Amino acid sequence: MNIYELISGISDGRFDEQFRRLYGASERAVLKARARYLSAAEKFSVMCPECEEIHVYSAPGRTEIGGNHTDHQHGCVLAAAVSLDIIAVVSFHHDGVIRVHSEGYMADEIDLSSLEVNAAEKGTSAALIRGMAAKFAEMGVKIGGFDAYMTSEVVSGSGLSSSAAFEILTATIINEQYNQGKASAAELARIGRFAENAYFGKACGLMDQTVCAEGGAVFIDFAEPDAPKMSSLHFDFDKAGYSVCITDTRGSHADLSADYDAVAAEMKSVAAAMGCEYLRECDEERFYEELPVLRQQCTDRALLRAAHFFAENSRAAQEAEALTDGDTERFFELVGQSGTSSAELLQNLYSAGDPQVQPVTLAIMLSKRFLRGAGAVRVHGGGFAGTIQAFVPNYLTTDYAMEMERIFGAGCCYVLTVRPVGGCELRLD
Repeated sequence: MNIYELISGISDGRFDEQFRRLYGASERAVLKARARYLSAAEKFSVMCPECEEIHVYSAPGRTEIGGNHTDHQHGCVLAAAVSLDIIAVVSFHHDGVIRVHSEGYMADEIDLSSLEVNAAEKGTSAALIRGMAAKFAEMGVKIGGFDAYMTSEVVSGSGLSSSAAFEILTATIINEQYNQGKASAAELARIGRFAENAYFGKACGLMDQTVCAEGGAVFIDFAEPDAPKMSSLHFDFDKAGYSVCITDTRGSHADLSADYDAVAAEMKSVAAAMGCEYLRECDEERFYEELPVLRQQCTDRALLRAAHFFAENSRAAQEAEALTDGDTERFFELVGQSGTSSAELLQNLYSAGDPQVQPVTLAIMLSKRFLRGAGAVRVHGGGFAGTIQAFVPNYLTTDYAMEMERIFGAGCCYVLTVRPVGGCELRLD
């Protein structure tokens, strides 16, 4: 299709069914999607006025539902793709260059004749693009090039994994156009992780990329971290009468690296004391039997965090089972237990170095007061600052969002639906 067909197709409602699938069935969600895609199309036409054939792509952010700080110990995680996404309007060419203009950022230009790691690009989106192009080239895929205009609703620092969404969007563009869509969701996830590890310079696992690529609610077992076992869950929170609400408490993430690093390091210290590399390899009953000896080698906080892992790892599987059975009461009970364990054992609601600042703890307290036993609430993601997650009855979501925004500022609360598909191309019906 060309730019005029895209614009008229959006205006005529020919993308509406796809919008409902990605963003929810409400008329408001569809109208918002129309306006957003029209704006992206118009901005792309200004950027590339001579382009003829164009394509449109989308990749979602993700929310962790269960398994707080379990993946780095080769544990289990329950997560879901969400209705916030990154979209791209793309025109392909044979210039041997990828040009990406992301709204609000400087444009990136990657020459495909040079796909080696560029130290000067570390920590940039250009590094991610180059890394993914390099991995596809290594797979034997002949990449031409493209111009893309991208715009994102997956806010950086929101705990919804904007980096993984960007990686899966870019990988989907290359895969669909130059690889005939042959790479599976699992392969796209590994390509994204490779780019983030080797080119961007950040150590990360596969959880975020896997969920963004797979879509829907996904239970992931990382016993084999390079080839995790995945199970898709067919549960619709919206039809069950609940929304997933993520509140950004807007606490600063500055100087929290030591807090994040300490969680994995302390868990691994317990595993080492038990003769293992990761806690997933350790026997839980043996852990409790040997606590007197372990206390001589590990700190009390490390032991508490190990106890959290054992319970949380099992709990993630129980949460997946509850959703599969459609048992929301049991699921919310388990989410509540997860939240309590994160607060008391994992201890990741605030930084021990600055105990006077506790926006996550405050947001959880206010959420529980508002919900009065309905739904559930817990810390979201890595913790210490940032976001909380609440499962809120649909009839309360507007008021809940208003209450959160009264305390933490306008636009802080995202009312989400679970998106059933991962990275994809939108086509004109």
